[in-house]
Amino acid sequence: MEKWRVFSIFIFFLYFPRVLLVQLHASEEYARQAPRPIIVNTGHHDRSESDPQQVHISLVGKDHMRVSFVTSDQQVPSTVEYGKTPGSYEASATGEHTQYTLFTYTSGKIHHVVIGPLEPRTTYHYRCGGSGPEFSLRTPTSTLPIEFVVVGDLGQTEWTASTLAHIGAMDYDVLLLPGDLSYADLLQPPRWDSFGRIVEPYASKRPWMVTHGNHDVESILSYPEAFKAYNARWLMPYQQSGSTSNLYYSFDVVGTHVIMLGSYTDFDPESDQYKWLFADLAKVDRSVTPWLIALLHTPWYNTNKAHKGSGESMRKAMEEMLYKARVDVVYAGHVHAYERFTRVYDKKEDPCGPPSPSISLYREPSFGHGRLRIVNNTHAYWSWHRNNEPDSNVGDELWLESLSSSSACMQVSNGQESPSKFVNDEL
Repeated sequence: MEKWRVFSIFIFFLYFPRVLLVQLHASEEYARQAPRPIIVNTGHHDRSESDPQQVHISLVGKDHMRVSFVTSDQQVPSTVEYGKTPGSYEASATGEHTQYTLFTYTSGKIHHVVIGPLEPRTTYHYRCGGSGPEFSLRTPTSTLPIEFVVVGDLGQTEWTASTLAHIGAMDYDVLLLPGDLSYADLLQPPRWDSFGRIVEPYASKRPWMVTHGNHDVESILSYPEAFKAYNARWLMPYQQSGSTSNLYYSFDVVGTHVIMLGSYTDFDPESDQYKWLFADLAKVDRSVTPWLIALLHTPWYNTNKAHKGSGESMRKAMEEMLYKARVDVVYAGHVHAYERFTRVYDKKEDPCGPPSPSISLYREPSFGHGRLRIVNNTHAYWSWHRNNEPDSNVGDELWLESLSSSSACMQVSNGQESPSKFVNDEL
């Protein structure tokens, strides 16, 4: 496999759900395909009223995790017992709980419990609420390499099931999801429950770090309170990064600073999100986290007929900040297909900038997931795994070089001379 030398921020737009393959390079036929049928019902789960369901975990700081779960029984305590040996719990923690109502729907009791400190790359067995089944999780490694799974617009269709099966068939450390989780869309709130059950076998074992999409907003003129279900169910570590909103935050994990941006909350220069991002990027130390990754839902660059140009206002507001910070990779969702760009900034080709629609390098409207394996401080391996065949096949792959290791791009980032053009500045 050829190793590409890279010297700029670039953007992958991973739009995950479609089926037909197209030519390797851009074509006029690059369009969304019809979705597959819903595969789950929204009825009750088959556990007892006091047993936990919809269990998922997320990272909180350097050595803690949040365990989130739902119970039908309102008397179940917000507790988690955990230990390294099955059935033997050396520690316990007590957390918080919440509940919400949407029209005639009332959620179960939603629990959030932070456990730790935890040892790196260690399997812990845990029980939620004092009863019910035992779960197990594995903490991320403390040293490189580390592997991220990236999947967006997950939903709960036949393609969701195959994507999750392919994800679960190979090991990974952390899952990143750039928006659109359950597709409950305000008027179908029980779909949050069915989504939680469908992802539990995976999200209870490895940390899932998510940001929101348009199908998570759940706000209309007659019901203006947005993100009520999303914020109640998928609580992320926003406070630890200095954010005041669960809709945008950042976190560190093994040499990587990950930024989760909000496409459907204010992002103009006067907004809280803009000011937070400016402050967050200013604190990044590339000697500690040589890799810098950002995720958002609505793409800033896109050649697909679906949602073309819908992220332009956010791009104009925030792209320059990411460019100057030398973000290595940006992932987005929304379009329901896969596309990878070469490097540009402000729609012009630039070896230290994001991608342009005129130089889309690879695209295919297929379901699947991506994997980013950060091997060391300077190199990472990216692979796109399509799942329109029974087995997960690699449809796109490349090696990446961190911009923190590029003296040319980092000089520009620090206000010095412009970088020269490199022979292999495309991915």
